[in-house]
Amino acid sequence: MKKIALIPIDNRPICFTLAEQICAVNEDLKLYLPDRKLLGGLYDMADVSGILEWLKSLPQMDYIIVSLDTAAYGGLVASRRIPDNFDDIKNRLEGFKKALKTNGAKVLAFSSIMRISNNNINEEEKEYWNPWGKRIFEYSYHQHKSRVLKQYNCVYNTVPADILDDYLSTRKRNFEINRLYLDWLSEGILDTLVYSKDDTGEYGLNVEEAQTLEAEAKSRNVNAIIKTGADEIPLTLLTRAIIGNDNVKIKPCFVYPDSKGKISKYEDISVENCVKSQLSLAGAGFDMSENPEITMVVNNFRYEQGDLVLGDVINSLSCDFEIPKTPYFIADINNANGSDNELARKITDKKLEIGTLFSYSAYNTSANTIGSSLCIAVNAYLALKKGTFNEAAFKHLMAVRLLDDWAYQANIRKAVREAAPDFEKALKLNIAEFKRYEEKISKFLNFDFDAEYFLPWKRSFEIEINIKEK
Repeated sequence: MKKIALIPIDNRPICFTLAEQICAVNEDLKLYLPDRKLLGGLYDMADVSGILEWLKSLPQMDYIIVSLDTAAYGGLVASRRIPDNFDDIKNRLEGFKKALKTNGAKVLAFSSIMRISNNNINEEEKEYWNPWGKRIFEYSYHQHKSRVLKQYNCVYNTVPADILDDYLSTRKRNFEINRLYLDWLSEGILDTLVYSKDDTGEYGLNVEEAQTLEAEAKSRNVNAIIKTGADEIPLTLLTRAIIGNDNVKIKPCFVYPDSKGKISKYEDISVENCVKSQLSLAGAGFDMSENPEITMVVNNFRYEQGDLVLGDVINSLSCDFEIPKTPYFIADINNANGSDNELARKITDKKLEIGTLFSYSAYNTSANTIGSSLCIAVNAYLALKKGTFNEAAFKHLMAVRLLDDWAYQANIRKAVREAAPDFEKALKLNIAEFKRYEEKISKFLNFDFDAEYFLPWKRSFEIEINIKEK
């Protein structure tokens, strides 16, 4: 049995329970997770000392997948907020470095390059992001662009000096911590190191930092991977651990092949390159034959990606695309932040055939969707192939994803979001709507269940769905 330990980014369902649900499908996997209470949330940083003690207590692992943001700062949100200085964080990390080395597992680590969101929402940022977030984004954008184009007279700034100084100081601290991980890579502590770019664009201090880290890694002859994305990276690394020495080949198939060169919202690379980077990081190969081992169906956008949160350019499947006759899985990115309703209906109008459809995802950004769908599919495919497949766990997982990405994200969330700040009351008022989706999904999966719904961070963005088989 393969033993894998995971230190998640935080305690959200997509970071914690999804990994549990995926591994439950394969009875040849044992996933070790710290107690969820130890992990960070929207306003609380993780109990880093508690997580370190858990790490030390682990038996010999085959793989350890670690969020370095959790180890260093107490979580992804905390990485942008906590006041600790470089030396404090470096000292905290020494314990993790020693514990990882002592265990002897292959260590797959990831760390974020601090994002710069183009809005004035301070929910996940320091207080001054409202009202200065957009101005800080503009400063960052023009600083980098002017240096690239050597037009230094284009640099301008309208952010108060004390706020800008604090922001730049936090960025510098996080950047220097990221540079520190290159030493860990050189020393052999880490087998894989990924730097993630979350909510990125063409120019920005975050893009500049990524380029600097990439150049330094190259000069030091170490393999640090720079990747667009965030929440899906632990899942893509989980895929890498699950594949191990197996040879898994996948054929990407785009619903709109002429548009695969377009760039999704919140990203800086084409859809095609996003797919390639996910497959590469996962350790999967390409199979471009007529009868591939498994096909990745990418429901991409023809012109521009919609965004179901923002309510702009809501796309629907508008071609006579046929479901593959070979084993397949679906990454639905026609819209950001939820399912394409036409595609979801097309899938669920039929009965699920085990061994044909291996996953469906339409979570948040394109990278999030592609990475999570890939992980679910590869794990289920290998488990079925090796005789370690748990059908009940697979149907449970599929029910959660369809209720989350289709029922909630694409449809019910709008009413919950518009009821702000009474999100939880609005959620309860929409239980009857959930029941209609539950009935359809139950028939599709041939799986009778009861479901409960929660808002774990007391906001509309993510939902937690607990399912019990009847």
